[in-house]
This record gives sequence, C-alpha cells and structure tokens, in this order.
Amino acid sequence: MPKAVWNDLIVAESDDTVVVEGNHYFPRAALRDDLIRDSATHTVCPWKGTASYFSLEHDGKTSADAVWYYPDPKPEAAMVRDRVAFWKDVRVVD
Repeated sequence: MPKAVWNDLIVAESDDTVVVEGNHYFPRAALRDDLIRDSATHTVCPWKGTASYFSLEHDGKTSADAVWYYPDPKPEAAMVRDRVAFWKDVRVVD
C-alpha cells in the first residue's frame, strides 16, 4: 500500500491512489491533519488548474509547501479532486 513518509513519519497511507504525471495523489482523508499547516502558496498548472499547498510540521521540523492539492481542478483533471500529492523531502513508498 502506498505511503507518504516524511522524517520517518507516515503522513498519508492508502491503497486508493491515483497516479498523474508520476505523482501519487492520495485521498485527502488519508492525510494526517495533525502534521499539516495551511500555506499561502499557490501555483498554476495549465491543465489541472490552481494548486494550493500545506506545509508539514512536527517536533520542531518544517517542510514548507510539501503537500499540494487542487481545490477546484479543471474538468480534465477531475481525478485529482479531493486528493493530495507530495514533493520535496516526502518519499512515496509501497
């Protein structure tokens, strides 16, 4: 089962991921709320839409903007709605 791991912590885990452009998108409900903080960062993908971000925080450590999601994806990217993906120092392992 795919797991998103950061600093030896499982941040998300689910057997229901969608892979888009090489990234596993986990159900939003699989993401640990106790580790995330809202971020003001936004980026734009031409075909998915505007992405929003969460930062990860735990035990005095932070990974800024390590989690992204599309709150209102474009119709052709509907498969990522209500899902999150990871980058930076978060590893996705099986």
